[in-house]
Amino acid sequence: MTPQSSYSTDGIFANFWPVAIIGAVLQTTFSIFIFMTQPQTLFEQIGGETVIRRLVDRFYDLMDSQSEAAGIRALHPADLTESRNKLYWFLVGWSGGPPMYIERFGHPRLRARHLPFPIGESERDQWLWCMNQALEEIITDGLARTQLSRNFMQLADFMRNQAG
Repeated sequence: MTPQSSYSTDGIFANFWPVAIIGAVLQTTFSIFIFMTQPQTLFEQIGGETVIRRLVDRFYDLMDSQSEAAGIRALHPADLTESRNKLYWFLVGWSGGPPMYIERFGHPRLRARHLPFPIGESERDQWLWCMNQALEEIITDGLARTQLSRNFMQLADFMRNQAG
């Protein structure tokens, strides 16, 4: 009887080919699972830059035209172009997209940038009214809309610098 070589196809390693195939299948399956279960950012979930631009434009259209927003409209310049752009750039990055605002202006420092404007509960609520109306009209994903609404409530409340 001759000893078998461990490298021959009829030797001990010849019996491991099913394990190698199973391992490759499991690795591929695991990779697909990881890819499919990676959480999307809100930016991706709602449709990216195009949808955020539509959201911002609708928000400012409402602010500019509705009496419910007269108080916060008065805090903005007559031409809303720069306000629209800044909110758009901020929301793109804030929702998980490219950091457009930071690339242009550095850290947002939202509270500090808004300190010159009196923001109380009324202004917060007017801002939220416009944003929630825009969310209802623009964001089709109900879970994303709810999450955004909650996040905006926290953000708007944080911006308050006046009692009441």
